[in-house]
This record gives sequence, C-alpha cells and structure tokens, in this order.
Amino acid sequence: MAERRRYGIGLQWFPDFISRQAIYVDKTAYVYKLAHANGKNFFLSRPRRFGKSLLVSTLQCFYNYYALDVP
Repeated sequence: MAERRRYGIGLQWFPDFISRQAIYVDKTAYVYKLAHANGKNFFLSRPRRFGKSLLVSTLQCFYNYYALDVP
C-alpha cells in the first residue's frame, strides 16, 4: 500500500512542505508569469489566510534555486 501524504495545513514556509513530504497545491496560474515578468514591484492581492506568505516563500526558494546555477 502506498504511503499516505498529509496536507500542509498551517505550514507557511515552502521548505517545510518538502522536508515533511506534505502535499502542496498552488492553483494560481499566474505564478509562472510572475516569476518571468520584467516588473520591479508586485502587489499580491489575496484574501486573508490564503497563502500569501507561502507564495512568497515559494518564490524565494525558486529564485534561490536558480541562483545556485543548478542544471
């Protein structure tokens, strides 16, 4: 039987999802566009308790990963 994975309820830091093997689903189609946009400042308008900190943490890990020049 396959190991059951848990939802990352209450986690606000992306590396916690990875280390705990929690399920992370971001349905925001604009994350890719945000990461590849040429803008200088962005306003993240999302409802209260809707993952703004987690989104910023995910983008931070994304940019740090690519800053390492990992193939």
